[in-house]
Amino acid sequence: MSNKEEFNWDNFATKGFGEGYSKEKRAEMEALYTGTLNEITEKEVIKGTVVGINDKDVIINIGFKSDGLVPVSEFRDLPDLKIGDVVDLFIEEQENSLGQLVLSRKKARMVRAWQDIEDALENDKVIEGLVKRRTKGGLIVDIYGVEAFLPGSQIDVKPIRDFDIYVGKKMEVKVVKINHANDNVVVSHKILIEKDLEKQKAEILNNLEKGQILEGVIKNMTNFGVFIDLGGVDGLLHITDISWGRINHPEEVLNLDDKVQIVVLDFDDDKKRISLGMKQLTPHPWDSLSANLEIGSRVKGRIVNVADYGAFLELAPGVEGLIHVSEMSWSQHLRNPADFVKVNDEIEAVVLTLDKDERKMSLGIKQLTEDPWTKGDMATKYAVGTKHKGVVRNLTNFGLFLELEEGIDGLVHVSDLSWTKKIKHPSEFVKVGDELSVAVLELDVDNRRLALGHKQLEENPWDTFETVFPIGSDHKCTVVSKNDKGAVLELPYGLEGFATIKNLEKEDGSSVEVGESLDFKVSEFSKEDKRIVLSHTATFREEAKAPKKAKKKEDAPSSAAPAEKSTLGDLDALAELKEKMEGGKK
Repeated sequence: MSNKEEFNWDNFATKGFGEGYSKEKRAEMEALYTGTLNEITEKEVIKGTVVGINDKDVIINIGFKSDGLVPVSEFRDLPDLKIGDVVDLFIEEQENSLGQLVLSRKKARMVRAWQDIEDALENDKVIEGLVKRRTKGGLIVDIYGVEAFLPGSQIDVKPIRDFDIYVGKKMEVKVVKINHANDNVVVSHKILIEKDLEKQKAEILNNLEKGQILEGVIKNMTNFGVFIDLGGVDGLLHITDISWGRINHPEEVLNLDDKVQIVVLDFDDDKKRISLGMKQLTPHPWDSLSANLEIGSRVKGRIVNVADYGAFLELAPGVEGLIHVSEMSWSQHLRNPADFVKVNDEIEAVVLTLDKDERKMSLGIKQLTEDPWTKGDMATKYAVGTKHKGVVRNLTNFGLFLELEEGIDGLVHVSDLSWTKKIKHPSEFVKVGDELSVAVLELDVDNRRLALGHKQLEENPWDTFETVFPIGSDHKCTVVSKNDKGAVLELPYGLEGFATIKNLEKEDGSSVEVGESLDFKVSEFSKEDKRIVLSHTATFREEAKAPKKAKKKEDAPSSAAPAEKSTLGDLDALAELKEKMEGGKK
């Protein structure tokens, strides 16, 4: 009983902390208790221990005089959270209006994330992030809970065309820039690849040799070739080294991102420009040509190119022959090769020359048909005097070339175009492409020469003109042109005459002008030279009336009267002849 009496129940009253102690004792206890608590500072991240979990909150002990409450929603990423777990927390307030400690795991994670991001930038650390979504110009990557921007140009060393394939995947990156003002972080994956490639590149360049066979990936295509990534080193595969056959663009046979085998053809001293080849990995098609192929052989192929001078026929990929335009037709007049063939035409040809060492051959297609000059009926068909029609192919100063049929051309001399007109150039009479009727004047099969004439289709009218325009006869003439030597006159029936300056004087002393139509007297007539000289002055002046002496005795008429008589008698016949001549020209 005495023990019970000695026990002081007041010391353990439940009224409150320390109320059962004396003031001295309570001060001592408070000092001891305070010494066991942590010193904490607001707006800092500390570690805390989970001491309780309920439906709404997680109770955290941070060694402070009171525990803190954190909403359960901030631990959704930790579904297996249990009592005793240690977590990072951000101290919002040591004591709010209710006297409670206010903590935040969400803010703690954000602060810690930015600390880790800054540490990664300073110490060049590699971070594993999760690609959340695509955005304009790149990707958004989650690192430590912070959304960072990964530019498209920093994804890989090669151009990326489809960003969506990375979404939802983990990717190692490095922090390259932090903008605290905008809470913006820029990361790069390319920088990691480049470091690996530098080692690989150095190894490739050190071992690079001509003739070395490598494997690479097509990273870019242009109309002149393909750029191939050899593993950090780029090489150019020129379009002419892709295939032995002719191609217009690499995309006809290759695709972007294709993995291909190539051979090193050449490189510069610094190994910065590397030339690659693909066709060189296969034998040259010329080496597998048939031994039976020789001059005169008939071959089949496809037209792969048409130029001004000819066309190229592909017998097999890499084996081509030139068909010169002169070997496309027996015609002597070169035309455009496009008139005969076009690209992708499947045709037959004859081998004209063959050099397997130089890998060259020339072909012809006109040889598939008989040379028209060697036909058996040539001498009969184009015998002298036979009449034909042809097309004017070419004009020269001395005449024109007329194509009578494919490969058969003849020359019409300018002097053989008209009996009456003095034609200086054939363009005054015809133009290229016109159809013209002719007669054969001369044939030389051995030398492939054919002389033709147009005027010979009609009889020589100068035999008749000799009786119509005798010396001393008068005719109405028109002055066509005039110079310091004299004037050209238009005579009846389309003939031309000439009068000297002194024979153009009129009765009143003036001179005949261009366009005037007056009487003129014939003073000279030459059938051989087709020349008629006249005078207006002689029609009224006695001393000028005496006709010139004829060149030949038999050419001189006995008197003027018979001459005029014969002129009148031949008018109808001459008119008929004129109609025939004009009709022949047309």
